[in-house]
Amino acid sequence: MPTLFEIYGYRVFFWSNETGEPVHVCKGKPTANATKIWLPPESNPILANNNSNIPDKELKRILKMIALNRDSIIAQWYDYFKQ
Repeated sequence: MPTLFEIYGYRVFFWSNETGEPVHVCKGKPTANATKIWLPPESNPILANNNSNIPDKELKRILKMIALNRDSIIAQWYDYFKQ
């Protein structure tokens, strides 16, 4: 499970066995209940769920950072899965 980056104490990552899944965000050790964020083409990130219960203020900052790093995140995903 590659960690893409950490921000405000949260880890942004994707599961290595889920090639069609969104990025996940959690504090501490990654779990199956991590917050999920989709990265649709040509659009801002979309919150799929907030199972990690990230406070709204922090979640907005995380979403903004994911939006700013969208191209890098997608490039890392493709590089990891060799697609």
